[in-house]
Amino acid sequence: MTTSSPLIIALDYPSLDAALCMADQLDPARCRLKVGKELFTRSGPAVLEALHGRGFEVFLDLKFHDIPNTVAGAVQAAAEQGVWMVNVHAGGGRRMMQAAAERLAAHRLATRLIAVTVLTSMDAADLAETGIKVPLDEQVQRLARLARDSGMSGVVCSAREAGMLAASCGADFMKVTPGIRPRFAAADDQQRIMTPRAALQAGSTHLVVGRPVTQAADPMGALDAIEAELSV
Repeated sequence: MTTSSPLIIALDYPSLDAALCMADQLDPARCRLKVGKELFTRSGPAVLEALHGRGFEVFLDLKFHDIPNTVAGAVQAAAEQGVWMVNVHAGGGRRMMQAAAERLAAHRLATRLIAVTVLTSMDAADLAETGIKVPLDEQVQRLARLARDSGMSGVVCSAREAGMLAASCGADFMKVTPGIRPRFAAADDQQRIMTPRAALQAGSTHLVVGRPVTQAADPMGALDAIEAELSV
């Protein structure tokens, strides 16, 4: 099933059973699902098969970062399993991203390929510790432009950077933003956060939401509340 919803619910669970229990409480017409490193490492392709069987489009969030040929092969493997979207680290450079994009095109695979700019858990001090002395916004913009020029469909970024990237990379360039916290939710461990409505108004195209939905007593009720925020 395809959906026009901007919402992507993060299934950050340690087991297949727990992830599917949550998926069974959600509606594939109203959201997509994100599978990350822990769940995929523990469950493998079985989780993708199960979620696809339930009608969900899946963002496989593995943030590949390796030599170009290895990343191209990994991206191809993900696309051949039918995922809606997969990502790499823009920090892997132009040749790595181009190799991945070219591999998808060569095999006529329609999976969207996006790149991570700077993790939303990081701030300027964290960047400085890695030797990157430029302002955080400047680093995000540099990596986003590199991703666009390397054939990516978009980037993962903070909603606070989405407007800047819409101006520099275009409105159609996907801006997938974690760190989304509805008005009823706590900030948790994200540093650069924003409400769903504010994020879309700022230029985000897709919103990744985790604990505010997956730890809610009524997940569909929480999804209802987020949709209500978006429609105000």
